[in-house]
Amino acid sequence: MQSKAPESSFQSSPESRLGPQIAPQVAPRVAIQPGFAWDEQDAYLFDIDGTLLRSRDRIHVDSFAACVQRVTGFEVTLAGIVLQGSTDTGILREACNQAGIAPEVLEMHTAAILEAMGKTVAEQRHALDVVRMPGVEEALRHLARRGALLGVATGNLEMIGWIKVERAGLREWFRFGGFSDHFPIRSELIAHAAGKAREMAGENARVCVVGDTPRDIEAARANSLPVIAVATGRYSFDELVALQPEACATTLADLLAYSGGAA
Repeated sequence: MQSKAPESSFQSSPESRLGPQIAPQVAPRVAIQPGFAWDEQDAYLFDIDGTLLRSRDRIHVDSFAACVQRVTGFEVTLAGIVLQGSTDTGILREACNQAGIAPEVLEMHTAAILEAMGKTVAEQRHALDVVRMPGVEEALRHLARRGALLGVATGNLEMIGWIKVERAGLREWFRFGGFSDHFPIRSELIAHAAGKAREMAGENARVCVVGDTPRDIEAARANSLPVIAVATGRYSFDELVALQPEACATTLADLLAYSGGAA
């Protein structure tokens, strides 16, 4: 792997900060490895939560315990479970294991629980409070103008993921998606999504992962894919850049401004 490029700091213009500011502002920081053209890949797999948008409600999170109880009668909690970078199916397994629910019981009811979660979120879709991360639509427009194929690759269930993207007003940019319905392990989800990207863009298409957690970076590495990390979730720029992604930025707006990308 190429060595990490020296970190570059710069002052962003007001235009590079378009979009709602949902976290304390920090000094723009960008690091790009030598030889990596972040906006010249053939296809991009965008994570949703923390990368494209943030949910300011608990509808999705609360659906886990509510739907397990409704379908099985058992009570579970997500307390102590790391949600960032996890998959819905993985979180469900961990919550049930933590509650002492036998694996065979979960297996028997998994499909019904996942269906109930999707319906629960769909029924409350108009109450979802989602905001875009800084520079997201500008970055998607920039990549689309350069001919890139855009998809999502997320730990969300498919129904829930698309609802969030639609609520954020971003659905028009994405032609396909990879979701966790059948993939508790994120690296397998990424492999599936990358396969779909190459079916659409060509078997030799350069596919790049875009995410906000160490698990996004790990999943990209497991599939030998380059990764752009953005510190718009729970992990800081320093935590992410230490894992040596091909590109790392405080926000997509800062990455665009640093590289002179068109808004």
